[in-house]
Amino acid sequence: MELFLDGPAGRLEALLETESDPVRAAAVCCHPHPTYGGTMHNTVVFRAARALRRAGAATLRFNFRGVEGSEGEHDGRIGPGGEEDDALAALDALAERYDAPLWGVGFSFGSRTIASLSLREPRLERLVLIAPPVDVFDCSALVKLRVPALAIWGDRDEFGTLASFERRYPDPPASLETAEIEGADHLFRGRTPKLEEAVLDYARRALETA
Repeated sequence: MELFLDGPAGRLEALLETESDPVRAAAVCCHPHPTYGGTMHNTVVFRAARALRRAGAATLRFNFRGVEGSEGEHDGRIGPGGEEDDALAALDALAERYDAPLWGVGFSFGSRTIASLSLREPRLERLVLIAPPVDVFDCSALVKLRVPALAIWGDRDEFGTLASFERRYPDPPASLETAEIEGADHLFRGRTPKLEEAVLDYARRALETA
């Protein structure tokens, strides 16, 4: 279902999808960097969202401010304000619709955004973080997480790999599960089916123990 959300910088274009009744979880899905062509239709975000729906979740993909049909202008900050508050508006919309655990999903810039939001938003109960760009941006929010999370990288990611993360942040929280897709670059070219299966496996395991 296509819809528009009330965002802090104007309306946000969004797409709400579900394949289950009842919904077992509801996930906000954050796309990669807007200035590099990131939108809610990004293939990685699409695949991750579909995996969650296969596991029984509803997904809300949305465009950050200034992207396609969303109003406002790109901000780029990580922390209160900017795109992080767009994600909060999307979370509010999900919370109004579903009485279910709220999850956050993000790819690249989106992973940094939703991880940071989770540090101040107690309604987020679980995260899926895809390709956090640990070699080029501050991703320290990952080692401050207080909720269960999965972080996935490709072993050929030019913006940071699992090995890079382990070197930079040698003491991650016990609640953070990590995984790596062999042969995958930052965009998971040719490896998106493997990414989707990794997200599906994690979501099913999480929902089985919920």
